[in-house]
Amino acid sequence: MRIDLHTHSNRSDGTDPVPELVAHARASGLDVLGLTDHDTADGWVEGREAAEAEGIGFVPGIEVSCRVGTTSVHLLAYLADPAYPPLAGELARVREGRSGRVPAMIARLNALGVAITVEDVLAEAIGTPSVGRPHVADALVVAGAVADRKEAFDRYLAEGRPAHVQRYAIEPGRAIELVRAAGGIPVVAHPWGRGSRQVLTADMIARLVADHGLAGLEVDHQDHDAADRAALREIATGLGLIVTGSSDHHGLGKTDHDLGVNTTAPDQFEALLARAKASAAASSASPPEAFLP
Repeated sequence: MRIDLHTHSNRSDGTDPVPELVAHARASGLDVLGLTDHDTADGWVEGREAAEAEGIGFVPGIEVSCRVGTTSVHLLAYLADPAYPPLAGELARVREGRSGRVPAMIARLNALGVAITVEDVLAEAIGTPSVGRPHVADALVVAGAVADRKEAFDRYLAEGRPAHVQRYAIEPGRAIELVRAAGGIPVVAHPWGRGSRQVLTADMIARLVADHGLAGLEVDHQDHDAADRAALREIATGLGLIVTGSSDHHGLGKTDHDLGVNTTAPDQFEALLARAKASAAASSASPPEAFLP
């Protein structure tokens, strides 16, 4: 069984509409697909319907934006109730932070001599409530200012670059508790990818488990080399955490992240579903169920 638990559609910063993403997953030989758009569950209904039509499994999830100090950290929330008021309120605040900083980023780009507008960005973000830097990057590509998203981030939009603007994100411990209260399972996404390694030390991960109830680590990810994966797997095993693997697929929005390039072992998937069932039973929320044909 091939299981990919971390993908994005055009409901956030992926480029594939949800039905196309599911069809691509089936064509890629996947048996189970997790849809984890940034800070939104907007694609879930469409995703389940498409998965039923394609005859593959579907796991609804959300990639929640978190921050430790000035460092971005992402949390995958599987099978949590997105309408649970405390979680829904925080996700709305995060989305507002994403879209609210766009004018400030555009102003900085304009000051650098890059002629794009807020309207240009919104034209690249049709269909998503989660407007963000990838859509600014896409507008820069259309304007001919950069060749692709990677160049846009490297030159202008990444932390420390001239057009970057800080936004609201949730403290990881609180995010974990919100996900659990909403009946879901919290798994840290690409914990040693990008800049998050500097804050997600082994001690920090242990505290997130002991103090807040972290359930898993995304170990097998393109941002992790073989040594990182071995070390993270050892940490996860020692803490009794679920180990996941996934592509973090964004369609054309990210290279070298093809569907199924990394997968989650069936036994770890079963452990995730078992914990989700227990979390749902302990919650006052109304979490969804995975679809497994």
